[in-house]
Amino acid sequence: MLRAVDENNPSLKSYELRSKSQDARIAGAKAWMAPMAGVGTFMTPYPGSEVMGNESKGALMFSLEQDIPNPAKTRSKSQYLASQSKITQAERAVAFNELRARSRQLYFDLLIGYKKIRLQKENQAIMQNMKKLATIRYPYNQGGLNQVFKAEGREYEAENMILMTEGEIRSKKAALNALMDRPVDAVLEPDTSYRVDFNPPAAVDSAYLSANRSDILQMDRTISAMQLNIEQMRKEAKPDFRLKFDHMRSYSSMMPSQFTAMGMLSIPIAPWSSGMYKSEVKSMKFEVDAMRSQRAAMLTEMAGMTRSMVLELQSMQVALSNYEKKIIPVLNKNLSISMLSYQENKLDLNTVIDAWEAKTMAQMNYLDQLQKFYQMFTEYEKNIEK
Repeated sequence: MLRAVDENNPSLKSYELRSKSQDARIAGAKAWMAPMAGVGTFMTPYPGSEVMGNESKGALMFSLEQDIPNPAKTRSKSQYLASQSKITQAERAVAFNELRARSRQLYFDLLIGYKKIRLQKENQAIMQNMKKLATIRYPYNQGGLNQVFKAEGREYEAENMILMTEGEIRSKKAALNALMDRPVDAVLEPDTSYRVDFNPPAAVDSAYLSANRSDILQMDRTISAMQLNIEQMRKEAKPDFRLKFDHMRSYSSMMPSQFTAMGMLSIPIAPWSSGMYKSEVKSMKFEVDAMRSQRAAMLTEMAGMTRSMVLELQSMQVALSNYEKKIIPVLNKNLSISMLSYQENKLDLNTVIDAWEAKTMAQMNYLDQLQKFYQMFTEYEKNIEK
């Protein structure tokens, strides 16, 4: 099920496409600007001006210009763009952790629903038998009519609970199928023998969470990207280059053709231009420090929360064991003895119904506690990303 969610969920596919889009931009990081070409006149007198000879008419000029970025800048930009794809991959892991927890909880709710249906049908069958027996005994003055109606009312209550549980099961199945990108009415049958045995890892500390939590990995990659961006801004202090070539062909056949070739570089360390990237570097350093502080706070909070979950889960597991081994078996015996005594005409039906209600309530309380245990277990697994 979890593999199907990982491979087919539409929202996770969007992260893969976004990552590919970001990777595609890396190839353009080292591209140059398009060359500039031009044509015009050179040293041509204005119309109406006195011209001494053909050599004074100027020349036809062809110009070609190319900006050449500093290799250190393009290399730094390429590294920064590559880091964006890694952040998106970490975001996908965060999203999958959420979907995995949601899928687990739906699956556990489905298991609880199947357990409820089985118990509710068993309890309904018991009450149906009691009603039949009371109906048979009534004409012989071995029971009151009120006992028959009381048993019938409890039977209808059990039937109503079954209908509600069946609706919940259909709802959980539809939600699970949607997460796996399957038709909502596709066949889905859980393994009702599945059982959770809570055995926490030896040590879930900050180091463990730092190595396993996808949101911490996302923060680490974001910090790394911000540092690469700082390096990219620092590279703004390096000069860029420009090449320019002009060719002049005189209008006079007596004058030779001429050319101009120039190489230029920018001076970004000038005080009036360096302030921009210096202030950006300073600002991003503060942002990196803030994110590191946030990361440390998150790890401390997660470690404390995880420890609290472990203690609560262990306590809940003991309580569930008491239900399974002590409370429910005793109430089952009480109901069995009450039913046997009723059959021997030693008890009235009201006493049997009270024993049935006590057993039914204990079973439902057990399943409610089991569902809370599953919810806490799901949250714990989500917290440690297991």
